[in-house]
Amino acid sequence: MSVNKPAIGISCGDINGIGIELIVKAFSDTRITEICTPVVFANNKTINFYRKFAGEPNFNFNNVKDFTRINLRQVNIFNCWEEEVTVTPGVLNETGGKYAVFSLQAAVKALQEGAIEGLVTAPIHKSNVQGEAFSHIGHTPYLKEAFEAKDVVMMMCAQNMRVALVTEHVPVKDVASHITTAAILSKLNLIQESLKKDFGINKPRIAVLGLNPHAGDEGLVGYEEETIIKPAIKEARNKNILAFGPYSADAFFARGQYEKFDAVLAMYHDQGLIPFKSLSIGEGINYTAGLDIVRTSPDHGVAFDIAGKGIADPASFLEAVYQCVDIIQHRYEYQDQRSNPIKKVMPEVTAKLIDEKIDE
Repeated sequence: MSVNKPAIGISCGDINGIGIELIVKAFSDTRITEICTPVVFANNKTINFYRKFAGEPNFNFNNVKDFTRINLRQVNIFNCWEEEVTVTPGVLNETGGKYAVFSLQAAVKALQEGAIEGLVTAPIHKSNVQGEAFSHIGHTPYLKEAFEAKDVVMMMCAQNMRVALVTEHVPVKDVASHITTAAILSKLNLIQESLKKDFGINKPRIAVLGLNPHAGDEGLVGYEEETIIKPAIKEARNKNILAFGPYSADAFFARGQYEKFDAVLAMYHDQGLIPFKSLSIGEGINYTAGLDIVRTSPDHGVAFDIAGKGIADPASFLEAVYQCVDIIQHRYEYQDQRSNPIKKVMPEVTAKLIDEKIDE
């Protein structure tokens, strides 16, 4: 596929949730095929079922069973199953999870084989996907295993902020036991690498939050900041990572300090995601940093309460598609600069020569 127009795989998510409705709405605007070639891993009958709810009767697609038949100018539906499936919008059942896994497995296989260049995942429900084929608590750990990554980091991205997590879907009572200097350092390394490679930021600044109220108050309200988090920040800075903190989470977000940083590393799920969803500007997305491939997703769940009602908003899903394309492009540019380092200094050299010419 073209560097400027990558093939983007789309997993359909829980077929009883809003995922397929979002896909139909998002790709009804044919202009999106000018920036990427969408490949939806689902079934054409299931797509047609939701097309009537989405209010997009003119949504057209190319039905394919192998990647040699992909139409570069159209949405492509790669059929992952042929059998008749009963779709029940808004219902949590085994069927919804089963076919969500079928879709994800097919998309991952296509990524591994190089048939697509990026992946946007529609939401799944963590309880009904569990089984022999999927024993993870979400997309992130599943993709980490599938692509044999040593570590990954869940990073929420919006127009005005990026928030990454040390721990993800871990019970609050267990969070502290997962906070280690090694874990924090690993996440900081991944965040720095991703900000450079995936977002084009040469010298990223990363804020690190404390675990306890008031960032431990110098040991009065917990010891993790003094014995774990501060040593991790010090070691990170010794490795040329511009990490700062630890900051008290409440004051950090309330005073808008996040605006001074390229990313924020939170210790646990709600510490990072509540302020992100409250303060982010524009549509937020979830990005998995640390993988060899690019994976994004909208920042919401299956929304069973509105499934099949035709009112689901595709804005976050669309942003996930745009970001997936942008990150792929950033990676090509980053690789090009690394293989041709002179390109990094060319603008400065050109400007200097122009100045010298003017002086003459």
